[in-house]
Amino acid sequence: MLNFAVISPHPPVLLPDVGSEEQRDEVKETIENLKKLENKFKEKNIEHLIIISPHPDWGFNVPLFFIGNDFEKKIERILIETESTEHYFKLGKEKAKEFKDKKVAVIASGDLSHCLKEESPYGFHEDGPAFDKALMDYLKNKEIEKILNLEKKFPNAKACGLQSISFLLGFAEEDLDNYNVNVLSYQKPFGVGYLVADIKEK
Repeated sequence: MLNFAVISPHPPVLLPDVGSEEQRDEVKETIENLKKLENKFKEKNIEHLIIISPHPDWGFNVPLFFIGNDFEKKIERILIETESTEHYFKLGKEKAKEFKDKKVAVIASGDLSHCLKEESPYGFHEDGPAFDKALMDYLKNKEIEKILNLEKKFPNAKACGLQSISFLLGFAEEDLDNYNVNVLSYQKPFGVGYLVADIKEK
């Protein structure tokens, strides 16, 4: 059963051996919330951890540094490829059926739009802020169909985390009778959206 589920950003700048003190101070709220989630994770006695990411290396390592750093049981890593949000939503549902009798955690690793400012990796595009706002609104209201279609609505948002989030939502929809998505923080100091959120069963 799903006992712990979070959306985590994965910029390497969050790590103390990568980001400068000044840079990490810019994302202090993000770091603090990830550390709080680590404490929650440890309390859950998780048996199996699934982390899904669109990137190898830091896509897995950054969230695990904060949340699953001391986890010693089997960690399953799923690397996003080119399939649609609908594919990963269905995959999440299928995976949930495998863990009905185990305490499982899912970390959806990914950043939101990469074009929130002129100095963003892709420059500024109006789709960027619109995508991030819409995603957070839809998450709070669990408007799944709208979330799965966000890339079509905002094709120039350049977000990398939507497939991961779709997987997590599919898992939750299959496994939990009722749940809330709790947005803990959202920061964008470097022109990329960093969302920290967790799913809690009602």
